[in-house]
Amino acid sequence: MSRHRLTVVISQAAGKHPVKRALEEALVAALIMESGLDVSVIPSLYDLSPDHTGRLFLESVHGDMVVLSWLFPRAAFWLLDRDGIKGHLGETLLKPAADDDDDDGEPEAPRGIGAVDVPERHIYCIDLRDAATHDPFIDEVRRIAAECRTRREEKDRAASKPMMVELGTSLTANGTNGTNGVIGEHAATMPTFTAEQLLQAPGRRWYPVIDYSRCTNCMECIDFCLFGVYGVDGLERIAVENQDNCKRGCPACSRVCPEQAIMFPDYKTPAIAGAPVGAIGSLKIDLTRLFGGEAKDAVAQAVAERDRELVADGRDAVGMSVGIAKRQADKPQGPKDDLDNLMDALDSMDL
Repeated sequence: MSRHRLTVVISQAAGKHPVKRALEEALVAALIMESGLDVSVIPSLYDLSPDHTGRLFLESVHGDMVVLSWLFPRAAFWLLDRDGIKGHLGETLLKPAADDDDDDGEPEAPRGIGAVDVPERHIYCIDLRDAATHDPFIDEVRRIAAECRTRREEKDRAASKPMMVELGTSLTANGTNGTNGVIGEHAATMPTFTAEQLLQAPGRRWYPVIDYSRCTNCMECIDFCLFGVYGVDGLERIAVENQDNCKRGCPACSRVCPEQAIMFPDYKTPAIAGAPVGAIGSLKIDLTRLFGGEAKDAVAQAVAERDRELVADGRDAVGMSVGIAKRQADKPQGPKDDLDNLMDALDSMDL
């Protein structure tokens, strides 16, 4: 029988919230009883440094993977991509109950520059805030495991090659089979990690994550940010080059991104933390700002946040004179969307 195994990773919440820890522990206890799974627990994805054992473990996994974390799936997927842990985005069917009322039809088609060097495997990201008990997550992991198994079988049939069989694997204390779920030629060279190594407490981190399925490489973020966070990679694509230059708690660049492609996964506002981007969801966020008494629009708020950090660094505030003027002058007038039409209607009512 084939011993292809699906890697399931539980990324813990930062801190020690008892309810979150209880859910994480219940998931581990249930998942290690499932056949065909390699289960591991790591600290929060967002806090993993390049040399952290949890990050090294993720880099060592070459097959399909399910990642359950306390982050929005979009943020988790592009956070992994940023760290070189790449794959095709797997579709998950587990959604928060509130999404049922917000379904506005087909999702947006990708319009960004996309990821590069994506291997032939799938990564499924699940938000642990989507259910209060572990049972829905277990059901979804089972469904994903069956989907991955079917996809592998179809690929093997198409290639007319027998599936490789690995004998003698055993489940280790941290839920892995000693090869981190990799079958065949990679298995002999794969490192193994203990639970203690994987769960070394990382330092808290703060930096932007780019969703390349939305990013159009317009470079507005690099014009706006005055702290040297952004740069350009060898393919002339925008990249987070010096993440430690980012000012903790400041999401200003996310506010000015015209495609909502910049996320701060730990930020309190869903639109900035990586919530799904759609017409209805975005409209609700903007209406909340409009009627909630917030005086500044997104750009004005971003400028204020940037000026605050400049002054804290002993530099002069620049207001709208840097980054914004160029952005407004060069941006062509596009067709009006639903929010534009709503604002026009409100203006005509003289509210």
